[in-house]
Amino acid sequence: MPHYVYIIKSLKDGTYYKGYTADYERRISEHNEGLSTFTSSKCPWVLIYVELHSDKKSALIREKELKKCKKEYFEWLVTQPTNLLG
Repeated sequence: MPHYVYIIKSLKDGTYYKGYTADYERRISEHNEGLSTFTSSKCPWVLIYVELHSDKKSALIREKELKKCKKEYFEWLVTQPTNLLG
């Protein structure tokens, strides 16, 4: 089963949120429906980056790495071949 790391950006204030999921399309819908405590006050969100991982462990490790990065890195990452949305 594929696992994904994703980055979403708030259209309200430009905040980035990094997460892990097995279904990124469902997850972005949940964020925009206000079902996530952290992101509910910053809707709407747009999905800007999705990265595929073959296993949950590697996806969770990558998510943890991304949580330490700055917004300039996310803006660069969006243009990279690893972005499934590209």
